[in-house]
Amino acid sequence: MRVFLLIFIVFSLCSCQPQSHDHTLRISATNWLGYTPLFYAKEKGSLDLIDIKLINVVSLSENMYLFKAGNSDAFCGTQYELSILKTQLPNVVPIMLFDRSNGGDMVMSNHSITELQNSTSEVDAYLEMDSINFTVLNDFIRKFNIDESRINYIDRDQSAISSLTNNEPNKQILIVTYMPYDSKLKNNGFKEIISTKNGLDLLVIDALFTRTEELIAHKAQFIALKKLVDEAIASLHSDPKEFYETIKPYFTGLTYEDFVTELHDIEWINKELEDALELRLQESDFSTKELI
Repeated sequence: MRVFLLIFIVFSLCSCQPQSHDHTLRISATNWLGYTPLFYAKEKGSLDLIDIKLINVVSLSENMYLFKAGNSDAFCGTQYELSILKTQLPNVVPIMLFDRSNGGDMVMSNHSITELQNSTSEVDAYLEMDSINFTVLNDFIRKFNIDESRINYIDRDQSAISSLTNNEPNKQILIVTYMPYDSKLKNNGFKEIISTKNGLDLLVIDALFTRTEELIAHKAQFIALKKLVDEAIASLHSDPKEFYETIKPYFTGLTYEDFVTELHDIEWINKELEDALELRLQESDFSTKELI
């Protein structure tokens, strides 16, 4: 019955749109826990029913470049990637909110903050340069007065970063990462030293972005997708074990216990926005008028 209703909604909405979609809607996303509702919908076969293809990418920057090149019609990212794209594609808008990072973005190291502050040695900093990682790192070094000239920026995707090991403990290393990649890094000898829950004052919002013309052409699909995302998050709350079993192929090595623990580090904002958060978004030049 639910499948029938979903198909009915899509076709009913399409008949009301001035322009119906002319191709499969392609959405790209990284393996961030906040995007798991999309993975859940894909594994359940629901995305096929509304003619949506999910493209899995390994880095935030690849995600952005894929969209800019026209190889995806919408992408999942943060307001940082939006601000970069806006300079070249002013018609890109946020249309759907997933979550707010509440500890899910972090800086890890093999040294304490005090040790980093008291040293004059070079620091190897691993991050995705064209992403929110860069903002997180700069916020960290400013907050703790670490000389930026000491920082050796090393651009890597999170898959490569998560393979780093602390085999040179005297060498100072900073890693900007996010869930679930931190789990492997902890096992490899690194510790979280600051996060969006503890110490960082950054607002990090994860959303779905597209061009205004794509929103118009695919409005029915986006509305149907929003319904699927809301249902997936409801399924997560009602049966987290079943949800985990459905999405775990996307997160190699992530145990159910780690999954449940790391969910505490994001705040779902797929429902109505709190006034304070909406005001902060507007102050950050993050438009909410096109949100579904």
